Amino acid sequence: MRVLLSGYYGFGNLGDEALLAEIVRGLRGRFPGVEIAALSADPPATARAYAIAAVPRWDLGAVRREIAAADVFLSGGGGLLQNATSLKSLLYYAGLVRQAVRTQKVVGVFAQSIGPLDFWGKGIVREFCKGITFATVRDEASRALLSSLVPGVPVERTADPVFLYDVPASGAEEALTRQGLGSAAQPLVIACVRKTSAPSEVTLRVAAAVDALAAQGAHVAFLPFQSPEDAEAATDVIRKCRSTPTLLPGGDLDSVARAIASAQALIGVRLHSLILAARFGVPFAAVVYDPKVCALLRLLEYPLPALWERGARKGDGEVAARLAARLWSERDALAAHLRARLPETQRAARENFEILSRYV
Repeated sequence: MRVLLSGYYGFGNLGDEALLAEIVRGLRGRFPGVEIAALSADPPATARAYAIAAVPRWDLGAVRREIAAADVFLSGGGGLLQNATSLKSLLYYAGLVRQAVRTQKVVGVFAQSIGPLDFWGKGIVREFCKGITFATVRDEASRALLSSLVPGVPVERTADPVFLYDVPASGAEEALTRQGLGSAAQPLVIACVRKTSAPSEVTLRVAAAVDALAAQGAHVAFLPFQSPEDAEAATDVIRKCRSTPTLLPGGDLDSVARAIASAQALIGVRLHSLILAARFGVPFAAVVYDPKVCALLRLLEYPLPALWERGARKGDGEVAARLAARLWSERDALAAHLRARLPETQRAARENFEILSRYV
């Protein structure tokens, strides 16, 4: 069996790279001998990292040949079927789905969040995804939306495959020390930020939370998931801080996951920083910049309110400081809550591959 994966791969975004790593691992575990190819912005790097075939995502001739050679086409994971980023992005990903459907492959929307979609976006998904074999989505709102757009297609709610991510245990302490995150940096709080549509509001809230945690004796370090964009967003926050948080250099996926696992708490804008925190039982305060973050909090039944969400009062640093103080004082209980939820979220994440096995 040959599987072709379409996602935001090869751009250096560690969240999407974690998705690809876990999808590849899950496919190999479920289907011994499977051949895997991925559409990538950096095919040599993708091929080296995951020992798979990789195809230039903008080479339309190569993409057509790969779709023709595949037995299964999977769109995902991630948030591909949305037009909040751009209509061009949606047309690209949905167009690949349509092409795969026309070649009569097994076609799945795989481990995705669906939306936001405006009137035109819904029309594109409705027409381009007509005839797909199945879909798995990361939250209930996505299931309801996609089910309404592709009636008759089985759409099942699962969970993000990154809930299954494991950090290599060997050499962990040495690796953290090299990053400057050894015992001297404890108690450690990791902050993972990105640019949003409300940069000034988010920056002020995160800066207030960082200062409140620093006042509790925490060492706060910003960790980019995608450089240079995240480093620039982190620098904007650091300039607003009264305390002196540090900005770590970007690392590979294992080093970033290891740093999160070693932390006492996390401030997260990046979705996959929050997922990795939940995976390792690290309590967090989330910035809900996108519906997929809100969906994650619902999935986890997470008791701590968001650090910021749309409609929040502007510039209210006191609210952020109080929430950060609560994160710190309740971190043991929050960590226990995440550990209790983990078996169910991991079961749901494995379900992506179980569902695929029904159709191949």
